Amino acid sequence: QVQLVESGGGLVQAGDSLRLSCAASGRTFSNYDMGWFRQALGKEREFVGAITRNGGRTYYADSVKGRLTISRDNAKNTVYLQMNSLKPEDTAVYYCAARTPLFTPTPGAYAAAKYDYWGQGTQVTVSS
Repeated sequence: QVQLVESGGGLVQAGDSLRLSCAASGRTFSNYDMGWFRQALGKEREFVGAITRNGGRTYYADSVKGRLTISRDNAKNTVYLQMNSLKPEDTAVYYCAARTPLFTPTPGAYAAAKYDYWGQGTQVTVSS
């Protein structure tokens, strides 16, 4: 089992920055690729991005490319989502998720893949 706990959400203004954290415990964190997803009220869950287990590669949805950056610190068992130039449409609950490494990693593959573990989510609200 892997337990994931997100933190760092809050209420910010458009144009601000925010960094979300996802702390993992349980099985070896570095064995897992990590994904970030978000779900706005009344909408389906949306893939944001993913990072390979060693942090060597990242993959992003086109809608956030250039504004959001994923990183990880395996020594701290933590993955981060740095969000810059936030927009009201970024308002959502943000979730991190863990899965075993993909054989053919692409943004689409990470978006469609089944994840083994999920956090409880953290709310991000961006006011205009």
